[in-house]
Amino acid sequence: MADPATEIDPRLLEILVCPLTKGPLTYDRSKQELISLQAGLAYPIRDGIPIMLVDEARTLEDDEKAALAGKP
Repeated sequence: MADPATEIDPRLLEILVCPLTKGPLTYDRSKQELISLQAGLAYPIRDGIPIMLVDEARTLEDDEKAALAGKP
């Protein structure tokens, strides 16, 4: 689990959107990433700060997308 000092403020999560699609993001606490299923990207969170740059984002693998899409 992430260190509480690096947790994201829930209010920030409510207003952040994917910079590429302007769509919603899902917080993956264990990987410290914000996931955009629409873009197929995972934006890193470093020291509690979301890095919302497409160039810094990781491309999701097909199995990751399928697993995340299957979540309720």
